[in-house]
Amino acid sequence: MSVSTAETTTKKKTARANPDALLTIAEAAELLNVHVNTARRWSNKGILRTYRLGSRGDRRLKRGDIDKLLRKSRSAKTT
Repeated sequence: MSVSTAETTTKKKTARANPDALLTIAEAAELLNVHVNTARRWSNKGILRTYRLGSRGDRRLKRGDIDKLLRKSRSAKTT
Protein backbone atom coordinates (compact mmCIF):
# COMPACT_ATOMS: atom_id res chain seq x y z
CA MET A 1 0.00 0.00 0.00
CA SER A 2 1.50 3.31 -1.00
CA VAL A 3 1.70 6.26 1.36
CA SER A 4 -0.97 8.21 -0.49
CA THR A 5 -3.35 5.24 -0.40
CA ALA A 6 -2.74 4.80 3.33
CA GLU A 7 -3.37 8.51 3.92
CA THR A 8 -6.60 8.40 1.90
CA THR A 9 -7.82 5.35 3.82
CA THR A 10 -7.03 7.03 7.14
CA LYS A 11 -8.87 10.21 6.09
CA LYS A 12 -11.95 8.19 5.05
CA LYS A 13 -12.00 6.30 8.36
CA THR A 14 -11.67 9.55 10.29
CA ALA A 15 -14.48 11.16 8.28
CA ARG A 16 -16.73 8.14 8.84
CA ALA A 17 -16.18 8.38 12.60
CA ASN A 18 -17.70 11.88 12.56
CA PRO A 19 -21.39 11.61 13.60
CA ASP A 20 -22.36 14.14 10.92
CA ALA A 21 -20.53 12.26 8.16
CA LEU A 22 -22.78 11.12 5.33
CA LEU A 23 -22.44 7.46 4.39
CA THR A 24 -23.60 5.65 1.31
CA ILE A 25 -26.24 2.96 1.72
CA ALA A 26 -23.53 0.34 1.13
CA GLU A 27 -21.30 1.78 3.87
CA ALA A 28 -24.25 1.91 6.27
CA ALA A 29 -25.23 -1.67 5.45
CA GLU A 30 -21.68 -2.79 6.14
CA LEU A 31 -21.68 -1.08 9.55
CA LEU A 32 -25.07 -2.61 10.37
CA ASN A 33 -23.95 -6.02 9.11
CA VAL A 34 -26.97 -6.34 6.80
CA HIS A 35 -27.44 -6.62 3.04
CA VAL A 36 -27.74 -3.38 1.06
CA ASN A 37 -31.33 -4.24 0.13
CA THR A 38 -32.21 -4.62 3.82
CA ALA A 39 -30.82 -1.14 4.50
CA ARG A 40 -32.89 0.20 1.60
CA ARG A 41 -36.02 -1.51 2.93
CA TRP A 42 -35.39 -0.06 6.41
CA SER A 43 -35.02 3.35 4.78
CA ASN A 44 -38.36 2.92 2.98
CA LYS A 45 -40.05 1.89 6.26
CA GLY A 46 -38.56 4.81 8.18
CA ILE A 47 -36.36 2.66 10.41
CA LEU A 48 -33.31 4.40 8.95
CA ARG A 49 -33.40 8.11 8.25
CA THR A 50 -31.96 8.85 4.85
CA TYR A 51 -31.20 11.99 2.90
CA ARG A 52 -31.68 12.02 -0.86
CA LEU A 53 -29.02 13.70 -2.99
CA GLY A 54 -28.82 14.60 -6.64
CA SER A 55 -31.19 14.04 -9.50
CA ARG A 56 -31.01 10.24 -9.05
CA GLY A 57 -32.05 10.52 -5.42
CA ASP A 58 -29.05 8.66 -4.04
CA ARG A 59 -29.47 7.84 -0.35
CA ARG A 60 -27.09 9.04 2.32
CA LEU A 61 -27.25 8.33 6.02
CA LYS A 62 -25.64 10.15 8.91
CA ARG A 63 -23.11 8.13 10.88
CA GLY A 64 -24.71 9.32 14.12
CA ASP A 65 -28.08 7.86 13.08
CA ILE A 66 -26.40 4.50 12.40
CA ASP A 67 -24.72 4.62 15.82
CA LYS A 68 -28.06 5.35 17.51
CA LEU A 69 -29.69 2.38 15.80
CA LEU A 70 -26.81 0.12 16.82
CA ARG A 71 -27.00 1.27 20.46
CA LYS A 72 -30.78 0.78 20.47
CA SER A 73 -30.38 -2.71 19.01
CA ARG A 74 -27.71 -3.68 21.55
CA SER A 75 -29.76 -2.40 24.49
CA ALA A 76 -32.82 -4.34 23.28
CA LYS A 77 -30.74 -7.55 23.14
CA THR A 78 -29.43 -7.14 26.69
CA THR A 79 -32.84 -6.61 28.31
